[in-house]
Amino acid sequence: MTLIAGAVAVITLYLLLQMFRSANPAVLARTIKFGGGVLALAVAAFTGLRGELAVAIPLGIFGAGLLGWTPLANAGFGNVGGLFGGGATRPSGQASRVRSQFLDMRLDHDSGKLSGQIVAGPHAGRNLDEFDLAALLAMVPTFDAESVALLESYLDRRFPAWRQNAQGDAAGRQRRTAASSKMTAEEAYQILGLQPGAGRDEISRAHKSLMKKLHPDQGGSTYLAARVNEAKDTLLRTHNG
Repeated sequence: MTLIAGAVAVITLYLLLQMFRSANPAVLARTIKFGGGVLALAVAAFTGLRGELAVAIPLGIFGAGLLGWTPLANAGFGNVGGLFGGGATRPSGQASRVRSQFLDMRLDHDSGKLSGQIVAGPHAGRNLDEFDLAALLAMVPTFDAESVALLESYLDRRFPAWRQNAQGDAAGRQRRTAASSKMTAEEAYQILGLQPGAGRDEISRAHKSLMKKLHPDQGGSTYLAARVNEAKDTLLRTHNG
């Protein structure tokens, strides 16, 4: 029985490590944050029932903060929620748009959600969310290089492990380098989610905020991060000019 239990423990640990390696870092961080919040609330409830309120109350506040709910915000301590990434921050309503021949992609600055609509071809007018992974991969041969790069950015967010699939790897190998056409100021403003005429400080803040969501090290997209950098450079050159 001891050997069996040890074997099960080793196999379980191995599977967990494999899942950890293949997981999207952003998704993994949210999962750990949610799990920590639930665990903290459970321990707070247990200690509270035992009468240890000095431990239960701060632990409960901490757990609620991890889950995005901060009771102290309602009592005039809104900044406390910021320590946990809670809901005290007001939505900005900003969004970035990147358009290619076949796709019109939109990134919500508040939620970080990447959505897209097909604008050309037999599926024109339909949203990417309507299709499963197999159907989306089937579109790759019909798209131009820039549209393929945008589609892969969307797949990285919706299906974090899709590249491990043999079909996904084949699609990735078929990707060509996108043609580098000069970005216009109008496109740059759309990518950064800014209104035309925005100042240098606004451009820098929008760029910094987007890079936190799109940087490859945070589970984002290399292609979209490059487009955001190009948009910033384009608008700063316009201001310098």
